Amino acid sequence: MSKRLTQRDIARIAGVSQATVSLVLNGAPSARGRIPEETRERVNKAIRDTGYVADPVARRMVRGRNNILGVFTYEPAFPSAQADFFTPFLLGIEEEAQRLGYDLLLLTAGSGGPHKKIFHESNRLRLADGCLVLGREFDRDELARLVAGDFPFVAIGRRDDAGGPVPYVGADYVAATAALVALARARGHERLGYVGPGSGPEATADRWRGFSGALDGATLAAHVPADAQDPVETLDTINTSGATAVFFTELADAVLVERAAEARGLSIPRDFSIVVLGSHLRPSHTGTVFTSYAIPREEMGRRATSMLAGLLEGTPGERQVLLQCEPVEGQTLGHNENKDRS
Repeated sequence: MSKRLTQRDIARIAGVSQATVSLVLNGAPSARGRIPEETRERVNKAIRDTGYVADPVARRMVRGRNNILGVFTYEPAFPSAQADFFTPFLLGIEEEAQRLGYDLLLLTAGSGGPHKKIFHESNRLRLADGCLVLGREFDRDELARLVAGDFPFVAIGRRDDAGGPVPYVGADYVAATAALVALARARGHERLGYVGPGSGPEATADRWRGFSGALDGATLAAHVPADAQDPVETLDTINTSGATAVFFTELADAVLVERAAEARGLSIPRDFSIVVLGSHLRPSHTGTVFTSYAIPREEMGRRATSMLAGLLEGTPGERQVLLQCEPVEGQTLGHNENKDRS
């Protein structure tokens, strides 16, 4: 059996020190500027020519790291019902991880009963150097445990403090929602409706905060919790209230109400306008491009991955980042020609 190649062998072939070989193999961004490109290429050529493969266990002992980032989702990442929600995040995460030289580990084994758990008896979190956590709603106890612990993590989506500040990259739903309310009012809408809860996870609460904070003298004509009525009942509430523009937290609810309106011979936005506060479904799924805003999911994934890498490299920047949501003009917010509609 041939002798296993070592870093010392590679150093001898490349004419460099073993420490130089170790720095090239470790690939830490902080070390890249210390080795001339020509020297780096000699080491890499020796590795290619010999077929040398570094011992991952030995590398971990030297570096204390595996160059693996964990990805944990509280909801299943791949079923068709959620695919449009998670896919852009995962694309951004993968793209940035590849650029930074990290592999990804999708953590799927933490299923404790009906809800997934990060901290579970089969937990393999420590196989990764740090973890990206995403989901519409987080387990607050687990979040507090992460904050109190020493394991690096970044949440995708804004999160309230959990025994301390939570590192996150989120979308600025408050500002984006307020901007759509201002646009509706600029088009003559002063009686507004809201379909969706006014409290709940941070993303839900932020939308309501942006909406209610921007009313500023306008009338909240109707507030319908999304799970309280069927589409026909919601449509009846809108008509009875005299709301001329209705804001929906979920695109699926807006689609159903639009169809109920069409069944009655009503037209959007002629009879009333609809605004959707962000969406995880593509416009092609509905046929109508709703007035809305685009949530920067890919960029959130990229920035969260970069933030986590910074924590691991000892070069952290901002720990809490909100990204701007770009407005989508759409087809469903018209001008209110009859401001006295009731």
